[in-house]
Formats: sequence, C-alpha cells, structure tokens
Amino acid sequence: MNVQEIRSDFPILNDLIYLDSAATSLTPEPVLEAVLGYYRSYRANVGRGVYRQAQIADQRYRDAHIKVASFVGGKDGTAVFTRNATESINLVARGLDWKRGDRIVTTLLEHHSNLLPWMRLKEMGIDLEVIAPDRMGRIDLADLERAINKKTRLVAMSHLSNALGTIQPAREVGRICCERGALFLLDAAQSLPHMAVNVKDIDCDFLCFSGHKMLGPTGSGVLWIRELEEGKRNGEQRRAKGQRMSGHASRNQDSGKKLGSMEPEPLLVGGGMVEDVLDNGFTIKRGYEGHEAGTPDISAGIGLGAAVDYLARIGIDEVHDHEMSLTRRLLKGLEGIGGLEVYGPGADSPMERGGVVSFGIEGLLPHEIALMLDQASNICIRSGHHCCIPLMRHLGLKHGTARASLYLYNTDEEIEKLLETLEQIARMA
Repeated sequence: MNVQEIRSDFPILNDLIYLDSAATSLTPEPVLEAVLGYYRSYRANVGRGVYRQAQIADQRYRDAHIKVASFVGGKDGTAVFTRNATESINLVARGLDWKRGDRIVTTLLEHHSNLLPWMRLKEMGIDLEVIAPDRMGRIDLADLERAINKKTRLVAMSHLSNALGTIQPAREVGRICCERGALFLLDAAQSLPHMAVNVKDIDCDFLCFSGHKMLGPTGSGVLWIRELEEGKRNGEQRRAKGQRMSGHASRNQDSGKKLGSMEPEPLLVGGGMVEDVLDNGFTIKRGYEGHEAGTPDISAGIGLGAAVDYLARIGIDEVHDHEMSLTRRLLKGLEGIGGLEVYGPGADSPMERGGVVSFGIEGLLPHEIALMLDQASNICIRSGHHCCIPLMRHLGLKHGTARASLYLYNTDEEIEKLLETLEQIARMA
C-alpha cells in the first residue's frame, strides 16, 4: 500500500496530523470529483425523469447501491441509503412491528445511536437487557446466551467499540442468534471502513454503517436488510397494501434455520416510493426505493459509491494491515509513557482491537490533552465521552478519555510525532 500516493488525495493533510477518523474520516479527491460531477454534469432527480440526464443520475445512484451491497457481501439483500448509521438503526427500531413483552438485548459498549432507540421502545412495553463488558471492553458470550430467551426479538451490538477499540466476535454472536431464533443487528460504523465485513459470514439480519466514516460524504449512511426468503411472502402481500408487517422473529425457533428477515416498515411514505396509489391504499416499491421516500441526497449516495470504489482499489485487507501496524506501534509507545494509561486492549492483544485507542494522562482532563496536542503539533484527536456515557460511567471515567483513531492515510512519522508530544505533555502534567 503506497501511503504517500494515498495522501496526495487528501491535501488537508499538508497542514495537520488527523487522528480523529472514528468521528469522521477525511474525503479523497476522487470522491469529491464524483460528488461535483453530479452537480456539474448530470444534475437531475432520480426515479422520475426519462430524459438523458435523469437516466444518467438514475443509473449512477442505482450503481452506488449495488457497489455498497457488494462491498459487504450482501448482493442478495437490500441496501437502503440513509443519512447515517443513527438513522439506519432508528429505521429498524421504528419499523418493526413490536409487541408488548418483546425483548431486545444490547451491550453497555454501544454508541448512543445503538442504545437510545432501544431505550425509547421501553415506553411501549419492550423489555431491554443491557450486558456489561469487562474493563477491556469484551463481552462474555455466556452472558449473551443467558440474556437471550424465548421472547428475545432482537440482539443489537456494535462490531468495534468507538470508545475502547475492542472488536466483538460478531460471527459467534450471529450463530447464537440463529440458534436462539433472534434477529441480529450489527452496528458496523467503526469496523466496516477498516476491515473486511461480510454479512453472510456474520449471519446478521441488519447491518448499519455511515458513509462519512469510510471516506464518503457526510449525510450518507446505509441500512442493509437481509432479503425476504420463501416462507415470508405473505408478509410482502400485507406490505403491498401499505400495511405494517406483522409477526415475530423470522427464524424457526425449533431448528434455528433462517426463514428470512422481517423487513422494517418504511419510516416515511410519499413521493418516489410507491408503485400505485388507490382510494383505499397504496403499493410500495420493492427494494431500496420502498424505503427512500422523497428526493434523497443523490450526490452523497454517488459519493459513497465512489468511496467504496476507492477502498476496493486499495484493498480493505491492505488498509487493515496498515492500520494494525500503526496501532501496535502506538500502543507500545503509549505504554512506555509515565503517567499515561491506555483503556481497552493493549499491545499484547492486537487481534482483539482496531485502530481506536483511548488513553488518559494523570492530572489532565481529556479536553486539556486534546487542546495541548493541537496547539503544540497540529494533532487532531477526540476527547470526552465519545457518545458512550453509560460505558464511561461503568468504567469510572467521569470526563471520558482522549482518543486517537487511525486510518489508511496515517503514517509511522505521525505516530512518532504523537508519542513525542504526549511524552512532553505527560512530563509537564
């Protein structure tokens, strides 16, 4: 992987060291060109016009959906474009036909986006079980198995912790959900940009992620939904009448065999998502169009497709290997700085974590560390609770942590500069 060649696509890096990709990644020139190409050359609405520009916009927007689905091994499912992973998760939370007494299982590691939507369902009589991790951010699978009972409708879990960097065993969780007859939603916002994620291997029913964390524009996200299979076609007939789909988990509780996922009811209805409208109802389009009412953010979708192309050209495995090399160097260096504590798996557990590294310096608040790094060396990191207040409270970290997060455009030299500056800050603290 030619990092210097990659960096030439990110001119912003000439002026700073960017180590906050877990919050949002930078955007390369080819993606910007794809976005501007839409506005400059074929600006038109999608799904509405028959003239040439509209047909080009239609094709590019449709192609972006196909690229994204292929990138996660989900050609057989439906990739719905949303504004972000938050909206994707809320589409599932608000779109499934919940029954009083249904049970949802999640973890204390979750970003607020994968916790608050489920907490709000408690007002409808939904039971919520939140599993606590150990201090390294690891979930005990035995705890998960105990938490799933016959009323469990859904398990919702993040693949990689945005606060501690810990990777959860998604494949094993998918197997447990299949055996227990529960649907499985995986929040891959932090993992998908950095490592290979395949929905078939994981056996999940819903995959949620954000385009802006994987080199794409802001306002781009994805909800991937497993395709309905034989045995649920009667549900499609109800859906075609504009009615909410009913029923419970789409698995055979006795054998654990998948029968097909429940497709959430579209959150919005209106222009662009209907086949026909009658006096007594309407027919919803199949595929992603049925979930994307109104004019979508066309340029963001096309830009997301370009971001997928960019990552595919480099190779996601190459991206992962590069990041893990940087992460090992960073962790080893941090552990050698007096007065500094690393939170989450350390240098001796590289296979359990990604390139998200949280730490603190005795005597300094996380925000103070971030400001000092910026002022001393133009280094950009995140500080605070990272939208994980319950986890921070569980770990006893009242003010949160300082967090450096790596991506394909970071270098060994940048890691060395970070370590050198942190060592100076720790000495002064």
